[in-house]
Amino acid sequence: MTRPLLVVVGDTLLDRDVDGKVRRVAPDAPAPVLDEEAATDRPGGAGLAALFATGQGYDVALVTALAEDEGGHRLSELLTAAGVRVYALPLPGATPEKIRLRAQGQVLLRLDRGGAAEAPTAELPEAVLDVLAAAKVILVSDYGRGVARHPRLREAIEHTKAPVVWDPHPSGPPPVPGVRLVTPNEAEVRKLAGDAGAGSTLTTADRAGHLLRQRWRASAVVVTAGATGAILCHSGATPLVVPPPMVVDGDTCGAGDRFAVSAALALGRGALVSEAVQDAVTAATGYVAAGGVNARQQEQRAGTRPHDVTRLLAEVRGRGGTVVATGGCFDLLHVGHVATLQAARKLGDCLVVCLNSDSSVRQLKGPDRPLTPEADRSRMLGALDCVDAVVVFDEPTPEAVLTWLRPDVWVKGGDYTDLPESELVRRWGGQTVIVPYVDGRSTTRTIAAARGRTEVQQ
Repeated sequence: MTRPLLVVVGDTLLDRDVDGKVRRVAPDAPAPVLDEEAATDRPGGAGLAALFATGQGYDVALVTALAEDEGGHRLSELLTAAGVRVYALPLPGATPEKIRLRAQGQVLLRLDRGGAAEAPTAELPEAVLDVLAAAKVILVSDYGRGVARHPRLREAIEHTKAPVVWDPHPSGPPPVPGVRLVTPNEAEVRKLAGDAGAGSTLTTADRAGHLLRQRWRASAVVVTAGATGAILCHSGATPLVVPPPMVVDGDTCGAGDRFAVSAALALGRGALVSEAVQDAVTAATGYVAAGGVNARQQEQRAGTRPHDVTRLLAEVRGRGGTVVATGGCFDLLHVGHVATLQAARKLGDCLVVCLNSDSSVRQLKGPDRPLTPEADRSRMLGALDCVDAVVVFDEPTPEAVLTWLRPDVWVKGGDYTDLPESELVRRWGGQTVIVPYVDGRSTTRTIAAARGRTEVQQ
């Protein structure tokens, strides 16, 4: 059965987080010296939106522009590895990069590379027109660097029959007429509407949102407003206010992309605009609560504790505590798993479980696994007293999430003689340990035994 297609259109950037420690001030300037310990690359802009859409029951295609340089090649590699079909126009100039220098989770400086935006001017390949025509839903993720200005792209999007969600940028072009939903944040809506008037967030969003909806001939404009939630301006005179399901405080970088993707996916399923906005508010809130852009697939899953993973790490490290992490599929939770988790928790002051997502388990175990979906696995793990947080990752190995967490102790249960993660953990001074496992207990044996009993009964 063919899965529906979500097409993301927009500007892609290369985001890099450089993490390290500050131990001294530079002798030649009053500036801290960051000793680099780890660096993580990820797609930003429309590329991040495309990543958020993977694993949601849709095939995902990204129409963007990439330069023929190291950054462009790295972006293509990261996106393709995540399962995104990339349709790249030639990008004049260099790949835009945003580099965040961080110590103990705090950003010290952001360095931008790539210079001024240069819009792609190449002819649109037929393959791009074909993928747009096949789309079940389209998301335009405009970061003001020119992809959304391409005249042939705009024409194709304007004439599509699929619902279109447009995430605008103050430096970008207006949405094409007939867009189902436009998703500016409060600051963007003020700039786009030229609204410098006084008033509350609700008053400003209502006034500017209705103005832009009429100017753009859009079906609806939703203004995202952080802790206030979202204000939906549609055909009626009275706006719909959707508050967040809980109050969160964390890194909001990427939350707008998470919101727009969730709204697009909901519209693609046939949801009403009001229902799509509610889904999007819940998803964006959970994303911030679970740690934001620092972890892959960080939308708040059913079993993840409601507190922010980043805050948990900061609290433990702030009091000189030890962060312990372990990982695995945990497909059928059994006594061997529990023994490992309890032993791991005793080694420090908090335990973070790195859980393989459904797609990751399939890569490792085959198409028939997992038996238990990731939301249920995450919820069961999170219910254990010895587990403080659960982070779900999509890659076959946990290197990326470990680079973010930087645990003091990485624990595995079993009879391993060596672990491939050991060298990575040593980079930040961490230690890898193995704890005893309960003999004869494993998910594979449990499945085999259950299948054997079923065959005998038949």
